[in-house]
Amino acid sequence: MFRQTTQQQRNLRHTQIVLIGAAALGLVLVGILLAHQLNLAACPLCILQRMLYLVIALSASIAYFLAHHAKSSRLAILLMGLAAFTGAGIAAYQTWLQRFAADTNCAANQPWWERFVYWAGEKAPWFFEVTGFCSDAGWKLLGLSIAEWSLLAFSIFTFLTLRLLLKKSN
Repeated sequence: MFRQTTQQQRNLRHTQIVLIGAAALGLVLVGILLAHQLNLAACPLCILQRMLYLVIALSASIAYFLAHHAKSSRLAILLMGLAAFTGAGIAAYQTWLQRFAADTNCAANQPWWERFVYWAGEKAPWFFEVTGFCSDAGWKLLGLSIAEWSLLAFSIFTFLTLRLLLKKSN
């Protein structure tokens, strides 16, 4: 049987971390390009998900550069996993809004996170400006809304980070 060396296992782990971070950053860039090229309106939940993708990418960078410190790297991977799990919950909620609660606002009484999203939109409008409604599915690809694709991506990231956390690090 083929058995991986410790160095091969580390390299595979580092590659997986880099791929997760690059994919998360890529999804942010695709989201921004779609919004600007197709005039898609981003809602507060969309922007919150974009922020979580950025947290995943940043955490992946930290995990990669701290790979020689096992505990610090695992903590960064844990943050990646928590951001991915949170993003999956938000994307699932937005999917529910789009499928079953049309004409509904994102949340009642503008909670803290929505105020934060609007504040970020004022500071960096090209990245975080809110112009849409959460219940509007808008553009679809292969029959799925962006929120549904995001739910799939966050779910995959959650699974992958959980695998990284449960795998014995060398």
